[in-house]
Amino acid sequence: MVVHERRVQVWPRTRRKKKTDSRSGGTGRGVDMSFWAILPVSLPALTITGIWVVYAMALYNQHVCPVDNWLYNQSCEEELYLQSGPTLCCTLDNVPLISKCGTLPPESCFFSLICSTGSFMVIVIVLLRYAHVIEKHQNCVLNTAGLSTGWICAAGLIMVGNFQVDNAKILHYVGAGVAFPTSMLFVCLQSALTYRLAKTQGEYSLAHLRLGMTLLAFITLVLSGVFFVQESFVLQHASAIFEWVFCVTIMLFYGTFAFEFAGVTGETVMVLARGGALGPNGRDHKVESLGGPIPHPTESMSML
Repeated sequence: MVVHERRVQVWPRTRRKKKTDSRSGGTGRGVDMSFWAILPVSLPALTITGIWVVYAMALYNQHVCPVDNWLYNQSCEEELYLQSGPTLCCTLDNVPLISKCGTLPPESCFFSLICSTGSFMVIVIVLLRYAHVIEKHQNCVLNTAGLSTGWICAAGLIMVGNFQVDNAKILHYVGAGVAFPTSMLFVCLQSALTYRLAKTQGEYSLAHLRLGMTLLAFITLVLSGVFFVQESFVLQHASAIFEWVFCVTIMLFYGTFAFEFAGVTGETVMVLARGGALGPNGRDHKVESLGGPIPHPTESMSML
């Protein structure tokens, strides 16, 4: 008698490799998260310290007047750097605007270095922020606009630092006209994006902090621009002070990205390599495919 037996052969399921937690220092997901969190913190630390060093150098060389000086004259018998004594004769050419502080050597060299280095760091931070939003959520118009305005701001900052106002006034003002409005637009977009993506109480608190910094930056930028075109010595000096507050506020805003960058891993960088098209759905699909294809059971017939 011939018996037909149906035997089913099942292929073993391929085990999925567990992801290595980036906090453990493994190589599975890339660089340790503390490295990425340091990046946005280092930008304000470098730039704010740098511009104050430039101001101190300009003040030491008597290229500008102190920020606490509110007395200006139409003209002086001697140039500021030739004067001596406790009381200095200051004109509008000596107003301590940030650009004025970095006009003459040797402080101009250091000012160019700070602006160029800061521009590069802005480009990297803005790009990582763009990729992080895509990885954790989905790409949107706000995210793309934030990337564009951040990079345009970096280009303007390079022009400001490398074309001194007394040597290339037109190019310097073009750079300032690009950097200041786009930096303001960037923080507005990022504040709106933070509110849109917030889910936890901590994320909403961060959004409130950024909103407050955005309002402060907007007020100081408007006042600085309005006072800058006035003929009053007092208003010109006030314009310089508001400019300092605006720049410091913008740099501190970049520092707040340390909260999000604590979760950035090598996978975030891979989002850029894939053209920024990976959202939550795409990421889940990729994880499922890491285990390889699961073959269908095959059937074989044996005759006994």
